[in-house]
Amino acid sequence: MSSRSLNKVQLIGNLTRDPELRYTPQGTAVCTFGLATNRSWMTDSGDRREDTEFHRIVAWNKLAELCSQLLFKGRKVYVEGRLQTRNWTSQDGSQRQTTEVVIGEMIILDSRQAEGGSSEPAETPPTEEPEEPKEAEAKEEKPKTKSSEKSTKKSNKKEPEEENPEDISDDIPF
Repeated sequence: MSSRSLNKVQLIGNLTRDPELRYTPQGTAVCTFGLATNRSWMTDSGDRREDTEFHRIVAWNKLAELCSQLLFKGRKVYVEGRLQTRNWTSQDGSQRQTTEVVIGEMIILDSRQAEGGSSEPAETPPTEEPEEPKEAEAKEEKPKTKSSEKSTKKSNKKEPEEENPEDISDDIPF
Protein backbone atom coordinates (compact mmCIF):
# COMPACT_ATOMS: atom_id res chain seq x y z
CA MET A 1 0.00 0.00 0.00
CA SER A 2 1.42 3.35 -0.99
CA SER A 3 0.81 6.51 0.92
CA ARG A 4 0.83 10.00 -0.53
CA SER A 5 2.58 13.01 0.87
CA LEU A 6 3.04 16.62 -0.13
CA ASN A 7 5.97 18.99 0.22
CA LYS A 8 4.96 22.27 -1.42
CA VAL A 9 5.79 25.84 -0.49
CA GLN A 10 4.31 29.02 -1.99
CA LEU A 11 5.71 32.38 -0.87
CA ILE A 12 5.20 36.01 -1.82
CA GLY A 13 7.79 38.36 -0.42
CA ASN A 14 10.65 40.75 -1.03
CA LEU A 15 14.27 39.85 -1.70
CA THR A 16 16.50 40.66 1.26
CA ARG A 17 19.69 40.64 -0.83
CA ASP A 18 20.83 40.35 -4.43
CA PRO A 19 20.91 36.78 -5.77
CA GLU A 20 24.21 34.92 -5.69
CA LEU A 21 24.91 32.71 -8.72
CA ARG A 22 27.46 29.90 -8.49
CA TYR A 23 28.23 26.75 -10.45
CA THR A 24 28.85 23.23 -9.16
CA PRO A 25 32.03 21.40 -10.28
CA GLN A 26 29.83 19.63 -12.86
CA GLY A 27 28.79 23.03 -14.30
CA THR A 28 25.23 23.16 -12.89
CA ALA A 29 24.02 26.67 -12.05
CA VAL A 30 22.75 27.28 -8.50
CA CYS A 31 21.38 30.60 -7.27
CA THR A 32 20.61 31.53 -3.67
CA PHE A 33 18.84 34.56 -2.26
CA GLY A 34 16.91 35.62 0.81
CA LEU A 35 13.18 36.30 0.86
CA ALA A 36 11.27 38.11 3.61
CA THR A 37 7.57 37.50 4.24
CA ASN A 38 5.47 39.63 6.59
CA ARG A 39 2.50 38.77 8.77
CA SER A 40 0.36 41.15 10.78
CA TRP A 41 -2.41 40.58 13.31
CA MET A 42 -4.41 42.32 15.99
CA THR A 43 -3.89 41.39 19.63
CA ASP A 44 -6.75 40.98 22.10
CA SER A 45 -6.00 44.47 23.41
CA GLY A 46 -6.42 45.93 19.89
CA ASP A 47 -2.73 46.53 19.19
CA ARG A 48 -1.48 45.79 15.68
CA ARG A 49 1.53 43.42 15.64
CA GLU A 50 3.83 42.44 12.78
CA ASP A 51 6.26 39.60 12.32
CA THR A 52 8.76 38.96 9.54
CA GLU A 53 10.05 35.54 8.49
CA PHE A 54 13.25 35.15 6.49
CA HIS A 55 13.60 32.29 4.02
CA ARG A 56 16.63 30.92 2.19
CA ILE A 57 15.67 30.31 -1.46
CA VAL A 58 17.61 28.04 -3.85
CA ALA A 59 17.10 27.75 -7.62
CA TRP A 60 18.88 25.34 -9.96
CA ASN A 61 19.81 25.20 -13.66
CA LYS A 62 18.12 27.68 -16.04
CA LEU A 63 15.86 29.10 -13.32
CA ALA A 64 19.00 29.90 -11.30
CA GLU A 65 20.45 31.87 -14.19
CA LEU A 66 17.14 33.70 -14.72
CA CYS A 67 16.89 34.62 -11.03
CA SER A 68 20.42 35.95 -11.14
CA GLN A 69 19.63 38.13 -14.17
CA LEU A 70 16.14 39.40 -13.25
CA LEU A 71 16.09 39.71 -9.46
CA PHE A 72 17.61 42.25 -7.10
CA LYS A 73 17.27 43.33 -3.47
CA GLY A 74 13.78 44.67 -2.68
CA ARG A 75 12.05 43.02 -5.65
CA LYS A 76 8.64 41.45 -4.89
CA VAL A 77 8.33 37.87 -6.17
CA TYR A 78 6.19 34.77 -5.97
CA VAL A 79 8.16 31.53 -5.60
CA GLU A 80 6.95 27.97 -5.49
CA GLY A 81 8.92 24.91 -4.53
CA ARG A 82 9.63 22.42 -1.77
CA LEU A 83 11.25 22.44 1.66
CA GLN A 84 14.63 20.79 1.99
CA THR A 85 16.73 20.37 5.14
CA ARG A 86 20.48 19.85 4.86
CA ASN A 87 23.04 18.85 7.51
CA TRP A 88 26.77 19.53 7.34
CA THR A 89 29.86 19.91 9.50
CA SER A 90 31.19 23.46 9.79
CA GLN A 91 34.87 24.42 9.65
CA ASP A 92 35.05 24.41 13.46
CA GLY A 93 33.73 20.82 13.52
CA SER A 94 30.23 21.54 14.82
CA GLN A 95 27.16 19.99 13.22
CA ARG A 96 24.98 22.50 11.37
CA GLN A 97 21.53 22.31 9.81
CA THR A 98 19.55 24.57 7.47
CA THR A 99 16.11 24.44 5.93
CA GLU A 100 15.68 26.07 2.55
CA VAL A 101 13.05 26.37 -0.17
CA VAL A 102 14.16 24.77 -3.44
CA ILE A 103 12.07 26.53 -6.06
CA GLY A 104 10.81 25.35 -9.42
CA GLU A 105 8.80 28.45 -10.32
CA MET A 106 9.29 32.17 -9.88
CA ILE A 107 7.09 35.11 -10.94
CA ILE A 108 8.15 38.73 -10.60
CA LEU A 109 5.25 40.70 -9.10
CA ASP A 110 6.44 44.30 -9.24
CA SER A 111 7.61 46.58 -11.99
CA ARG A 112 10.57 48.07 -10.18
CA GLN A 113 13.68 48.48 -12.25
CA ALA A 114 17.28 47.77 -11.51
CA GLU A 115 19.61 50.14 -13.33
CA GLY A 116 18.86 49.67 -17.01
CA GLY A 117 16.45 46.79 -16.37
CA SER A 118 13.07 45.97 -17.83
CA SER A 119 9.94 47.35 -16.20
CA GLU A 120 7.64 44.50 -17.29
CA PRO A 121 6.61 41.85 -14.79
CA ALA A 122 8.04 38.51 -15.86
CA GLU A 123 6.89 34.96 -15.37
CA THR A 124 9.34 32.11 -15.60
CA PRO A 125 8.36 28.63 -16.62
CA PRO A 126 8.89 25.77 -14.17
CA THR A 127 12.32 24.14 -14.47
CA GLU A 128 12.04 21.25 -12.05
CA GLU A 129 11.54 17.78 -13.42
CA PRO A 130 8.24 17.72 -15.30
CA GLU A 131 5.26 15.96 -13.87
CA GLU A 132 3.48 13.25 -15.82
CA PRO A 133 2.95 14.38 -19.43
CA LYS A 134 -0.43 15.73 -20.37
CA GLU A 135 -2.56 13.67 -22.76
CA ALA A 136 -1.76 15.82 -25.77
CA GLU A 137 1.98 15.60 -25.08
CA ALA A 138 1.89 11.88 -24.43
CA LYS A 139 0.31 11.04 -27.82
CA GLU A 140 2.69 10.58 -30.70
CA GLU A 141 2.37 13.02 -33.56
CA LYS A 142 0.78 11.56 -36.66
CA PRO A 143 2.67 12.03 -39.92
CA LYS A 144 1.26 14.86 -41.98
CA THR A 145 -0.85 13.93 -44.95
CA LYS A 146 -1.78 16.10 -47.89
CA SER A 147 -5.17 16.83 -46.34
CA SER A 148 -3.61 17.89 -43.04
CA GLU A 149 -1.10 20.07 -44.92
CA LYS A 150 -3.97 21.76 -46.77
CA SER A 151 -5.81 22.45 -43.52
CA THR A 152 -2.60 23.87 -42.07
CA LYS A 153 -2.20 26.18 -45.06
CA LYS A 154 -5.81 27.29 -44.78
CA SER A 155 -5.44 27.98 -41.07
CA ASN A 156 -2.38 30.11 -41.76
CA LYS A 157 -4.50 32.40 -43.95
CA LYS A 158 -7.03 33.08 -41.20
CA GLU A 159 -7.01 36.40 -39.45
CA PRO A 160 -4.89 36.37 -36.27
CA GLU A 161 -6.83 35.61 -33.13
CA GLU A 162 -6.30 37.44 -29.86
CA GLU A 163 -3.54 35.90 -27.78
CA ASN A 164 -4.41 34.42 -24.44
CA PRO A 165 -2.26 36.14 -21.75
CA GLU A 166 -1.41 32.72 -20.33
CA ASP A 167 0.06 31.64 -23.69
CA ILE A 168 2.28 34.71 -23.97
CA SER A 169 4.66 33.54 -21.24
CA ASP A 170 5.58 30.52 -23.39
CA ASP A 171 6.76 32.88 -26.17
CA ILE A 172 9.23 34.76 -23.96
CA PRO A 173 12.76 33.70 -25.00
CA PHE A 174 14.85 32.76 -21.99
